[in-house]
Amino acid sequence: MTMITSAHTPAEVVRLFPKASDVFTLHHIDFCCGGERPLKEVFTEQALDEAEVIHALNTGYTEWKEAGNEAINWDDKSFTDIINEIIYHYHAKLKEELPQIDPLVTRVFHVHGADSPHLKQLYRLFQQFKMEMTEHSHKEETEVFPLILQYEQSPSEELLKEIRHANGGLEEEHDETGAILKEMREITNDYTPPAHACETYRVTYARLEQLEKDTFAHVHLENNILFKKL
Repeated sequence: MTMITSAHTPAEVVRLFPKASDVFTLHHIDFCCGGERPLKEVFTEQALDEAEVIHALNTGYTEWKEAGNEAINWDDKSFTDIINEIIYHYHAKLKEELPQIDPLVTRVFHVHGADSPHLKQLYRLFQQFKMEMTEHSHKEETEVFPLILQYEQSPSEELLKEIRHANGGLEEEHDETGAILKEMREITNDYTPPAHACETYRVTYARLEQLEKDTFAHVHLENNILFKKL
């Protein structure tokens, strides 16, 4: 069994062991937008305990493998397979979750904003995230993904250049989205509700944290698998 070392990149680790994303989130390690640097560099830059993180990754990976789990080998999948996963899993979930989380964030801000000033910024950040991800997903589905599917059927260097140019813009938008999520996590103290928080407050934080997890997995599939495959 492959063992994880500091020579691996976060993106490589998540491809091998998807639940590594939980360890990376705990330690604030970017595995999607900035996931192509060796872990050794990340540990040094963020002053993280290399032995602790590597131990957590390998322990989790060993337990996960012993339970009979296997990561999907996306390298063997077609562009159509990957795009269908993005649209019918991640985009569909976004379309379902964003309208449901919106009133929760709004209600918590209105009820608790006076006592918790950061909720005003959380409200603004969520609205920005919602708008940008809605526009971003629409652009992918109507402009970029059709080009990739066309390339799969009739590859050409000219079409590939057009796709790569379009993907550059998408990756920039991914970086912006990632920055919003990181700021949301920071101002909520890693989505830790205060002691006085009501049930709605706690549910809102839990839903936002899951939204972050899904979005980072979504971006990882695009940046580090789909776009890299091109």
